[in-house]
Amino acid sequence: MSLGYKVLGFGSGGGGKKYMVGWMVVAGGGGSCLTNAGGGGGGGMRLVACKTHEVETGTSYTVTVGAGGVKTCNTDIGPQFAGVDSVFSSITSTGGGYGGGENNPEGYTGGPGGTGGGGGSQWYVGTPYAGGTGNTPPISAPLGGPTGGSGGTSNTQGPPNKQGEGGGGAGGACGTDGQPGPGNGGNGGAGTTTTFSGPPVQYAGGGGGGHHGPGPTPGSGGAGGGGNGGHQSGAQPGTNEIGGGAGGANNAYIPAGSQVSGGSGIVIVRRLTADSDTTSGTVSTDGSDTIHKFTASGTYVA
Repeated sequence: MSLGYKVLGFGSGGGGKKYMVGWMVVAGGGGSCLTNAGGGGGGGMRLVACKTHEVETGTSYTVTVGAGGVKTCNTDIGPQFAGVDSVFSSITSTGGGYGGGENNPEGYTGGPGGTGGGGGSQWYVGTPYAGGTGNTPPISAPLGGPTGGSGGTSNTQGPPNKQGEGGGGAGGACGTDGQPGPGNGGNGGAGTTTTFSGPPVQYAGGGGGGHHGPGPTPGSGGAGGGGNGGHQSGAQPGTNEIGGGAGGANNAYIPAGSQVSGGSGIVIVRRLTADSDTTSGTVSTDGSDTIHKFTASGTYVA
């Protein structure tokens, strides 16, 4: 287990008291943009609710909260728009995969990630494209995994009945496939519900697949912050602070330079109140525990 770094320098310090914490690390959701796009995958979610991670008082631990993936539409250049990884100490949760689509420099296939993005659909009859794989790179169960499922596969049909596919939601729920035209875009996979920070909250739902032109409906976003897909309008971003994936768009009907982004992630650390008096992050209590919530990057000082 990592002990991070000492406030007084690497490997030095006052030898503070050691105690155990539980943690939840949710990465940023995948973005989606470009014609006939699949939905973005929800951010990868890792959770160890039991207090098994050792920390030491007076020691600082890095917290990185990943942003949602975003890319400017109507351009064939630029980076992938996968979600950004979130980090607590030595623990990394991988961002959600981007939705595939027409004119996407990464292709029609959905991107891999903590949760896979959905496959995009070609204009005119063509080959179906698979969604990206989830739990990539793989995380085993004792380490807070596995994370999300895979994105849905696109279907193909001549205009105007085109659709991309929903990205898979975290927690093992995969995005559904798009229906053959005329048919609907795929739905985003549902995210994971947990009471780790108190009342139940659902995290990291996948985005719904886009649908080209009038006709059947685009896909619905997965519960847990996934954005709905769109066709002539209506593609929604993923919800911030819970790692939702973006809904798939069709940029023939949205303004140049617009974007459909994934939602940002979150990091939560939970400890026994009696173990420390740290005030890192946003602090609340639940019974005998204190909860430290980070919605922006910072430091947990044990």
